[in-house]
Amino acid sequence: MMNSSIDFLYLNEDDMIAAGVEDMAGCIDAMEEMFRLMKVGDYRMGGANGNSHGSMVMFPKESRFPEMPVDGPDRRFMAMPAYLGLPFDMAGVKWYGSNAENRKKGLPRSILMLILNDKDTGAPKAFMSANILSAYRTGAVPGVGFRHFAPKDAKTVGIVGPGVMSKTALIAALTVRPGIETVKVKGRGKASLERFISHMQKRYPAVSFEAVDSIEDAVRGADIVSVSTSSPTGDPSAYPYISEDWIKPGAIIETTAALRFDDDFLIHRARTVTDNIMLYEAWEEEMKPNAYNTIPIPAVKVEDLIAEGKMSKDQIDDLGDILIGKKPVHRREDEITIYSVGGMPTEDVAWGTMVYRNALKKGIGQKLNLWDAPKCAV
Repeated sequence: MMNSSIDFLYLNEDDMIAAGVEDMAGCIDAMEEMFRLMKVGDYRMGGANGNSHGSMVMFPKESRFPEMPVDGPDRRFMAMPAYLGLPFDMAGVKWYGSNAENRKKGLPRSILMLILNDKDTGAPKAFMSANILSAYRTGAVPGVGFRHFAPKDAKTVGIVGPGVMSKTALIAALTVRPGIETVKVKGRGKASLERFISHMQKRYPAVSFEAVDSIEDAVRGADIVSVSTSSPTGDPSAYPYISEDWIKPGAIIETTAALRFDDDFLIHRARTVTDNIMLYEAWEEEMKPNAYNTIPIPAVKVEDLIAEGKMSKDQIDDLGDILIGKKPVHRREDEITIYSVGGMPTEDVAWGTMVYRNALKKGIGQKLNLWDAPKCAV
């Protein structure tokens, strides 16, 4: 006799912490395994090409409907679906609403939830708080890059934009390069800068933290640079800028946000690495010409330069190719690596699956019933 009852696990934020969502070393390992799966094609994301970041609901600048939200900073809803193969073998979707005005209500800018689903039936397996999960997987993806590209004896990190993503990227850097001694931090506001340094200093008392006045100060002498700033799109000349002569030979510069370099540097000397080359190719296809005007990540600029015939496709590398040994970790001694991180729902599914399984083992969370038997057999 068939059992049509469906239960799923609800995990609130405290449950997620208890289940190990803040295990950065484990998260980095999960991201690395995910990248290997993506390289062999054992995954799907949204869209006909299977590589769409997600589907976004944006609001108009004006509306004749008084109850409809209107456009504002970071105001949107987004669904990010994905399937990921073994050892995860899970489907899921991250759903979030974002509004910069949330801070006035004592809320984070984005509020995120992750649903994990049975790959065959679509039945829910888990419904979980995803703000911390998203922050840690976002930091762990740079962590994979730091593990492979950063100098083994890295001592200094430069942080540009001391927000949540910078916190977890720095945690990842300190996880894979425990010899780091100095962190230089450039922020816009004094209060957020002091909060960042105070929080991280308590967590890493042996590390020296220093507030600096400029991006140049943060970059010079750093073995690892992590950039995560909020910047209006549309005018690349207004994006945060890093000059080649500020960068230490052999350094890695990782960014999840807007960043600008001189074209000559990108074309002739920089090593450009992406977290998923097909994501950037999809963006280039969807938003050409000048996709960089909309998606301000450096690898998108490189895709624009390729489209203009100024660079060739072999000048941009995919992290997965490096992880499976298809391409070398370094092409030459002391090369500067520009590592672009776009973010993908496969990351949420990967880490969400591991945390969910850990919660099951430890008996964490609340089991909820969807139905004992469906009342509507559609």
